[in-house]
Amino acid sequence: MKDIYFTRHGQTFWNVENKICGATDIDLTPQGYAQARELGEKIKAEQLPIDLILYSPLSRAKHTALEIAKITGIPAIEEPCLKEQNFGRFESMPRHSEDFDEAKSHFVYSFDGGETMLQLAQRIYNVLDDCKKRNETVLLVAHNGISRMVRSYFYNMSNEEFASYGIKNCEILKFTYPDEK
Repeated sequence: MKDIYFTRHGQTFWNVENKICGATDIDLTPQGYAQARELGEKIKAEQLPIDLILYSPLSRAKHTALEIAKITGIPAIEEPCLKEQNFGRFESMPRHSEDFDEAKSHFVYSFDGGETMLQLAQRIYNVLDDCKKRNETVLLVAHNGISRMVRSYFYNMSNEEFASYGIKNCEILKFTYPDEK
């Protein structure tokens, strides 16, 4: 059995304002930087067997990953495919609106200028397949939308479960790849 870890970036200014960040590059708040450092300390204290950190190029994930790497000494590399989904016309809009919730339930909808869930699935599943082939345990540092896709790679989910799934800032999850027969 091989494991992979996932965390969402620290708190951003748009998280505080309850806005959809998506592919818009929004930085961490001071609390977000503190959350990243706390997660680094937790990983170090618990001696999680992480060999490599791969992170999204968006500054909120990059800064989270680099804070963790600074504390733990784990090497960190940018992975462009971990960038958050582009939510098109919904970027910067209120996070919990009926229109956005409805749009997320359609997997082949591009959010009027963004990226479909199926396009996102292709790039995230490719990253997960590549990580499975590595002889290392990886921590992915990315985004809430990416957390949905990662979970769907490992577990069956209904459309409703998928659309509503999310994790907290700097929450860390462990997933285990199934044994190949």
